[in-house]
Amino acid sequence: MRSIWKGSIAFGLVNVPIKVYAATETHDVSLHQVHDEDKGRIRYKRVCEFGHEVEYADIQRAYDDGDKTVVLTSDDFKKLPEEQSHEIEVLEFVPVEQVDPMMFEKSYYLEPDSRSPKAYVLLRETLAKTDRLAIVQFTLRQKTRLGVLRVNDDVILLQGLLWGDEVRAADFKSLDASVKVSATELRMSSSLVDSMSTDFDPDRYTDAYQEELQQLIDAKLEAGDDVDTEKTFGERADDDEDEGGDVIDLMAALRASVDKKRSGGTGSRSGSGSGSRSGSGSDDAPKKAAAAKKAPAASAKKATTAKKTPAASAKKPAAKAPAKTPAKKRAS
Repeated sequence: MRSIWKGSIAFGLVNVPIKVYAATETHDVSLHQVHDEDKGRIRYKRVCEFGHEVEYADIQRAYDDGDKTVVLTSDDFKKLPEEQSHEIEVLEFVPVEQVDPMMFEKSYYLEPDSRSPKAYVLLRETLAKTDRLAIVQFTLRQKTRLGVLRVNDDVILLQGLLWGDEVRAADFKSLDASVKVSATELRMSSSLVDSMSTDFDPDRYTDAYQEELQQLIDAKLEAGDDVDTEKTFGERADDDEDEGGDVIDLMAALRASVDKKRSGGTGSRSGSGSGSRSGSGSDDAPKKAAAAKKAPAASAKKATTAKKTPAASAKKPAAKAPAKTPAKKRAS
């Protein structure tokens, strides 16, 4: 696997260097569009509304409130400290059952990136022992995000969360009607559930559509029903390898974190705290980053909320499922 980025987990005054990896991937067969007449691949150009083709380097982002447009340049985004942050800040710890699975987004594996993984193991074991989720804030692809840290086998998993105002409330008048369910109906329904109950094993389930689609492609290739077209693909370069963080004095950092909380300090969440985290890098850098974090992040969130409007998305006609081919279904 290739890491997405490198950073650290801010756990009190303890700094845990980590590498971030995407934990999931799609198994969908990759398709692209071609011209029906000559089988040439369809290419897209970036064209502004005045008819000019625009190079990617000349594209800026903008906010439109309906009457006026504000253009934001790359230099504007560089002024926001959250845009450049590679720190996963632990905000608080909450019981596992209090986070609704509806809020979960994409998952990421966190690998220790230090000469000594002791701080990583300490956090992992603490999460497992206390049966808590760590609520965190982090930045990914130029967006401030909310997430949780939890343990999956022996790996700390970072799972993105939706913001509270992104979860819609269910308001259905049809559910307000009074419906009576008899004891017999409930008993029979429960009996059916019991008869179908088992342990969940995701490997028992397969995507039949994708399997049939792959069989259809293989059959066409075997029959010679193909054309020699240009193959294009892009790949991101590996991140530069560098050494992990220094070995840290965990007991000193943990003791300082606890003392700070008991004395009324706010630890890593306060930009004016006098304590500095132990770990790789200079002692002043975390304080400077923390001091500038909260205000820009809050204003950015307000702007994002104001911008949201229901977009009318034009749905493409659904493609018909491929006809059954004589090829036998492959074993999953």
